[in-house]
Amino acid sequence: MVFTIAIDGPAAAGKGTISKAVAAHFGFAHLDTGLLYRAVGAKTLAGDEALAAAQALDPADLEGDHLRTPEVAQAASRVAVDPQVRAALVAFQRSFARREGGAVLDGRDIGTVICPNADLKLFVTASAKTRAQRRLDELNGKGLATTFDAVLADVEARDKRDRERETAPLIPAGDAILLDTSDLTAEQAIARAVEHVTRARAR
Repeated sequence: MVFTIAIDGPAAAGKGTISKAVAAHFGFAHLDTGLLYRAVGAKTLAGDEALAAAQALDPADLEGDHLRTPEVAQAASRVAVDPQVRAALVAFQRSFARREGGAVLDGRDIGTVICPNADLKLFVTASAKTRAQRRLDELNGKGLATTFDAVLADVEARDKRDRERETAPLIPAGDAILLDTSDLTAEQAIARAVEHVTRARAR
């Protein structure tokens, strides 16, 4: 059984949490495609050339807390505007999406570019201030000291870069279901996503 779920949205909207929970609920495989770009970004910070890093990416490169730092997030956003880097990572993502047993992919261009024929598309969003507070709590929880204003500026900078890039900009697919998590708990957001998947599978 092949069933593909595409979940897109800006940073800290909750798409990762929702995607993991949906995949676990239905027994589907899960791919956080942002980790691909974070891994490439991390390699560029270490001195590698972006395209070469993307072409040589190994599954082991997707592991490690170092991929979750603000510096790597910004590097990921920078390499993601490179059409050659994106092209190098497309085949991996599409192959994952069509695997037997179902797949959930989350990112910024899954429903529009990677899996335009996905069985279900969700676009998870939230206000910039809500997302900044979530990211601040996450960073503080990891012992990383920063301020709300700094995180908000970072979130807004990434949003602008992701929305305005020429290749695969961050926009909802025309047939995506919008899920605004600004006023939802994680549990409520997950429950709504599960409802959408259940209805899509019943069609």
